[in-house]
Amino acid sequence: MIQLFMVLTFLISLIMARILIPSISLISVKKRLFDIPNDRTTHKGSIPRLGGLSFYPTILFTMSLVMVMRLLFGDPILEVHILPLVKQLLLLVCGLTLLYFVGIADDLVGVMYRKKFIVQFICACLLPISGIYINHFYGLFGIEVVPEYIGIPLTIFLCVFITNAINLIDGIDGLASSLSGVAFTMFAFLFYAQGLYAYSMLSMSALGVLAPFFYYNVWGRTEKSTKIFMGDTGSLTLGYVLSFLCLKYAMSTPEVVGFTSGAILISFVSLLVPCFDVIRVVLVRLRTGNHAFKPDRNHIHHKFLAMGVGHRRTMCLILLISCGFCVSNLLLFPYVDINILFVADIAVWVVLNLWFDYMRDKYQKGLNKSNDINNDSNK
Repeated sequence: MIQLFMVLTFLISLIMARILIPSISLISVKKRLFDIPNDRTTHKGSIPRLGGLSFYPTILFTMSLVMVMRLLFGDPILEVHILPLVKQLLLLVCGLTLLYFVGIADDLVGVMYRKKFIVQFICACLLPISGIYINHFYGLFGIEVVPEYIGIPLTIFLCVFITNAINLIDGIDGLASSLSGVAFTMFAFLFYAQGLYAYSMLSMSALGVLAPFFYYNVWGRTEKSTKIFMGDTGSLTLGYVLSFLCLKYAMSTPEVVGFTSGAILISFVSLLVPCFDVIRVVLVRLRTGNHAFKPDRNHIHHKFLAMGVGHRRTMCLILLISCGFCVSNLLLFPYVDINILFVADIAVWVVLNLWFDYMRDKYQKGLNKSNDINNDSNK
């Protein structure tokens, strides 16, 4: 029965998003609500940027409908966990509602990053209030149990960090949605294995809404008005849901699901690429004397583009890197110490970026040399 509900959740979300996204695109075109190209963007032409408007309503509708259906069919597993589950999901809805309105305002008229951070901070505070916070490090850095006065502020920080990481990685077609899709797929299986089916269904619902969006975002045609971006409304929604699922899985609740060794690393592994990329970009900005939040073209996808790699191939390569981290960590964590595995992840990321920098610089030197030769021949 529960497998049927899982499939139903995905299908309802997919069908609803498939209906909403073309309508949103049509309205955006008629009202001329476009993302206009500038010196930082990588796309050409005016493209609707309100695809993310479909994310939150679809997830909310799907989850509400399926949860009611489970209650009507008398799901005994749901009835056991109903009180803490309702509190967590209702506060998730509260946070998503606030971010939804901020995202719409930012996509339409723009919002200062300080105001967005304030709203994100408020939304992040809702997670500890719901009972979700980091309370165990599972031996990472030699730390086991984490007291509340450390775990709660850390949870708030990580929620804001993850939300912004997804927002910042949304730089080329399909990248943020595909990386989020990998994370939601992983969480769907992880929570299913723990018997926490409501959280698994939340992941499936988010995955369902991403499927049609990914199609229109990657394969849509600008001249036919079928291409669309998710905008801040979509990226903030995805980031907040992912932070909710990530921190929920990382929390130690042995009285509910038993002790899951290495849960904190496994919960973050699907988000290593966007999170590591944000850390690297901020460090580079500070090292060069720039503002930590000043936009630039130093993200991982910008490196690939500077190597002459096309947009879709860039997306596929970064997605492959993310999947590589997920698969390797899932296979190795039962046999390798969590600290060694974490250090190995950092080392691999650093080596990859040094290699990307080398290849980018080599390509740019060759390009400049070729341009100089062409200029001399034209004189």
